[in-house]
Amino acid sequence: MNGDVKKQVARPIGQIPSGCFVMTASHGGRATGILASWVQQASFDPPMVTVAVKQGRPIQELIEASGHFVLNHVNENPLSMFRHFGRGFRLDEPAFDGLSTQTDPAGIILQDCAGHLSCRVVNSVETGDHRLYIGEVIGGSYKGDERPYVHLRSNGLQY
Repeated sequence: MNGDVKKQVARPIGQIPSGCFVMTASHGGRATGILASWVQQASFDPPMVTVAVKQGRPIQELIEASGHFVLNHVNENPLSMFRHFGRGFRLDEPAFDGLSTQTDPAGIILQDCAGHLSCRVVNSVETGDHRLYIGEVIGGSYKGDERPYVHLRSNGLQY
């Protein structure tokens, strides 16, 4: 794509609203989490979602090995989650120190989030610089008094 077209589409792509989630995965005694904003519902029956993960993120190793992930829906006051997960974690770093968590067969549930979706990977597709995971929702919860954070970017060609 040439530079003029990139400039033309950057703002409109960035204005596609999305939630913000902490995606977690665990396998073999290791666990980690990342911020994920490219999440969409993909099917009613069975319920499915898609989530895009930048190629090379350490969490991919755990998702591929376990075949599962959890999406923790960040609430409308996202700063604590953004600060905690914003820099990212290597697989040998403790990603959940200081957080209230619950272990789930699909990953880690964060108690300070508005809710969660536990997912089983049914497919994945390379999409340029990201890998798109398609997950069947196999469990979840939502706190009725929590409002989700909604995210818009000024530039749809970068985070």
